Amino acid sequence: MARFDISVASAEEMRLIAKWAAAEGWNPGEGDDEVFFPTDPQGFLVGRLDGRPITSISAVRYGTGHGFIGLYITVPQWRGHGYGLRTWQAGIQRLAGRNIGLDGVVAQQANYQREGFREAWRTTRFQGLPAGARQAAGVETVDARSIGFAELAAFDRRFFPAERDAFLALWITVPGRRAVAARRNGSVVGFAVRRPAGAVDRIGPLFADSPEVAESLLAALSAGDRHGAAPPVMIDVPASNAPAVQLAERVGLAAAWDTARMYTGGVPQIDQEGIYAVTTLELG
Repeated sequence: MARFDISVASAEEMRLIAKWAAAEGWNPGEGDDEVFFPTDPQGFLVGRLDGRPITSISAVRYGTGHGFIGLYITVPQWRGHGYGLRTWQAGIQRLAGRNIGLDGVVAQQANYQREGFREAWRTTRFQGLPAGARQAAGVETVDARSIGFAELAAFDRRFFPAERDAFLALWITVPGRRAVAARRNGSVVGFAVRRPAGAVDRIGPLFADSPEVAESLLAALSAGDRHGAAPPVMIDVPASNAPAVQLAERVGLAAAWDTARMYTGGVPQIDQEGIYAVTTLELG
């Protein structure tokens, strides 16, 4: 009889999970696994059938009260056998007692609702070649790695339900990424990261005090490119933030598909109006 067991993923299996995510069309960023794994090394689970990995889920703990589910995948040939559900249950159990967030694809949202998740907002993926973003007067954009980390982390904390310093430090320093901060009158008023993801680049987060700051960050991230020909970008925008949607459309990006940010314990007290793009659909 086949044996199925679930346990913590190894670093090598994290690379396998990234390949599965790419096969699903999720366009994981290059080096994302190197950031995700140290954020919570116990928070990535793999289901193995007779020792062979066939399922995955991330159940990452942040602080004392927040958690995030992602990378919920079953290898296609093993779907419909209950292995994915058992992996899901193990992930949920690891986050018991926390307000759990996730970004749910349309096909799974009804299932997540039955599990106690409620929609906080719709997230629309926009993609294309950004053009025409302009730098606003009075807004200075600098390499985010030149900013004192405490100041950058404090700004990030406005838009995320818990401290995530380890994640953030890695997110801005993995090779190949461009991390930009915006300053006005000496204070940080915006932050964004662009990272390669195969044939495209992904931008996330894009946090800003105002639409003109967000546009200035996009302008800074659009200056120059990594291959001599600018690759298209993908950006995941809360549909409830009308100025963010308008900015994406104004710079020439087109809506592709939707997910839903969902929570089990209510929408956290964060600055939703300043989220022009979420950081990542996998870890929040």
